[in-house]
Amino acid sequence: MPFNYDYYRIFYFVAKCRSFTRAAKIMLSNQPNITRSMNNLEQELGCRLFVRSNRGVTLTPEGKKLFAHVATAFAQLEAGEAELANDKSLLSGAVSIGANETALHGILLSKLRKLHQTHPGFRIRLSNYSTPQAVLALKNGLLDLAVVTTPTGVRKPLREIALKPFLEILVGGPDFSFLAGKALRLKDLQEYPLVCLAADTKTFEFYDRLFLEHGLTLHPDMEAATTDQVLPMVKSGLGIGFIPKDLATEALERKEVFQIRLEEPIPERNICLVKDTGRPLSIAAKELEKLLRQA
Repeated sequence: MPFNYDYYRIFYFVAKCRSFTRAAKIMLSNQPNITRSMNNLEQELGCRLFVRSNRGVTLTPEGKKLFAHVATAFAQLEAGEAELANDKSLLSGAVSIGANETALHGILLSKLRKLHQTHPGFRIRLSNYSTPQAVLALKNGLLDLAVVTTPTGVRKPLREIALKPFLEILVGGPDFSFLAGKALRLKDLQEYPLVCLAADTKTFEFYDRLFLEHGLTLHPDMEAATTDQVLPMVKSGLGIGFIPKDLATEALERKEVFQIRLEEPIPERNICLVKDTGRPLSIAAKELEKLLRQA
């Protein structure tokens, strides 16, 4: 038997009003149409749902059983409508974001703070990913947005939107203080232990390409899983390493590390937003995207 939503909607209001006439007025219909629909529903279900009298209608035992389910369904529908109404009025919503450390500290935290201040009802789920992991999660529909660093290597329907440029610097800890004040070339770095991100990251790919452009091969002595692990490893004297300048600022001011000058310039990179143009964004995700793209 095919499900007829209109019949159950009429049944719900007749049962609530205990009257065909009052239900017809609420539904902007007429009594004959309401009566005909309920007769059809009773025939389809093979049982009586109402006891009719001059005082109105009451539910039969079978009608009471059916009404318990129908009332629950309508309560869920009303809750869904209310939730969508709240989303439209920006009172609530949810957004799932994947980000790496550079993007998180470079732009995302300040934007999330602003989003939370302006829309406290929004629910935010933040996942810590490398750029390739975030792009893959976005492609698989696990994220609404990814905020990562270049190079991303994305292809349609994914789209990369540059948000903020950043520079990386080479830093060393106290164990390498003898390098302070010197200007090194990339080839000189092969003489010292180098801390770098793992080979499956886009940062490694970036530096591997940089070294190749100068006829060199990148062979790090220490591999870190995430950017925020590089600085502690450098502080501990495990080697020298490249790190976003903004992430090194406090350590530089406290003289826990120092900048090592390079003769070859390190190309500028970008913190960027990656979105799937093949999927519509939720209202919360649209608000975050708007905030991220504001200067």
